[in-house]
Amino acid sequence: MDRKEKIQLIARRYYKQKNIAKVLVEQTRNREVVAKFYDKFGKRPDALEYEHDVIALANQGATSFHVSEEIWKDVMQLSTGLSLKQLNELRIGWDLLIDIDCKFLEYSKITAHLVVEALKFHGIHSYGIKYSGNKGFHIVVSFDAFPKQVRNIQTKDFFPEGARLIASYLKELIAKQLSNAILSINTLKEIAERTNKKPQDLMISNSFNPFSVVDIDTVLISSRHLYRAAYSLHEKTGLVSVVLDEDKLKKFVPSMAKPDEIVVKPFIKPAEKNEAKELLLQALDWQTRNKFIVELPKQIKTSKAIKIDKLTPAVMPPCIKKLLEGIKQDGRKRALFVLITYLRTLNQDFDVIENIVREWNEKNYKPLTNSYIKCQLNWFKKQTKTILPPNCDNRNYYADIGICDATTRQTCNVKNPINYTIKLARLKPKQKKQVKKKKTKHETTA
Repeated sequence: MDRKEKIQLIARRYYKQKNIAKVLVEQTRNREVVAKFYDKFGKRPDALEYEHDVIALANQGATSFHVSEEIWKDVMQLSTGLSLKQLNELRIGWDLLIDIDCKFLEYSKITAHLVVEALKFHGIHSYGIKYSGNKGFHIVVSFDAFPKQVRNIQTKDFFPEGARLIASYLKELIAKQLSNAILSINTLKEIAERTNKKPQDLMISNSFNPFSVVDIDTVLISSRHLYRAAYSLHEKTGLVSVVLDEDKLKKFVPSMAKPDEIVVKPFIKPAEKNEAKELLLQALDWQTRNKFIVELPKQIKTSKAIKIDKLTPAVMPPCIKKLLEGIKQDGRKRALFVLITYLRTLNQDFDVIENIVREWNEKNYKPLTNSYIKCQLNWFKKQTKTILPPNCDNRNYYADIGICDATTRQTCNVKNPINYTIKLARLKPKQKKQVKKKKTKHETTA
């Protein structure tokens, strides 16, 4: 019996289990599903309607099932010749899938853990984690977690751009921590030897680039993109793409994914309304910051460059002063991000930041939970790279949370809230010095 025949035999036995067939049908509802026959994919479009469809395909030689990130009104109306408009009309939504791949399982586990921490940082708790079946992991957030519309864009139509944007944003967010974590396991020389690469090929801007050894797919995300369904077999390993609880991630070993040792759990979990709104908005703002670079004084380009010893309302921009009065509408989490990044960029001590944040939170129309605030503060404590507040030219960000309007913008006339404080903080000592000189001159004359 050759490898193909062996895997097909395992597949027939495995997929005939009622719980396996059932979970495959349930998770692929309204999604395109394509069976793989060891080394060849089946027809497209296709879908799974009933449990016996899974068993029938396995009896025909199917070894795995691959599902679309997109959710469709009618899968069978899909075709390669459809226009963007036609695809948008058919699409109901899309799940965010973060695809982590690496030759080394320990690196993949670290990456998956950091992605999960980043999701929790944005207030997302309804995420799914699964083993790919080989050396990677998939992390998913249900489309139900996203707002129906953001910045005049129908979120269902924001594919693949929205998924690519969020994946790219998360990559940058975890890059430094991932780099440090991998280097704590292996030296650069050891990584080069493991990957058969030259040390210089692992570097970017004179620092180790973790994504030279770990891949988070962004480019390949496209319309009708497929990924291995949860509880589908992997042809190369014969292991199952099994769903994991977060506390099992670090302890995971491939032997936990043997076909005869599977406990079925849901992969795509029900989400709270707008649970992923902040993540999408932060990703959009990150995109804006990358397009429109803030022209800040050189003194604040590193996190330890400048510190305002007496950060009083007198040197704060109108938006921050307004924010500190409390948020009277939706947008508390975005406001918290603005407040912490503003204070951190000015190198305020964390005990000072925590006091300011907690006092501010009590003024909000509905205070954020202590656990959420603690999570945010702890995440920022780990960051070594300066994260600036959103740019002022990103008007929707500040306007949406009710702390900036046309009058305020005319008063400020700066690129970023940080600029306002830096300018005033520098101006105050000069003004005092000039007043002192004038006074001394007057006294001498008298």
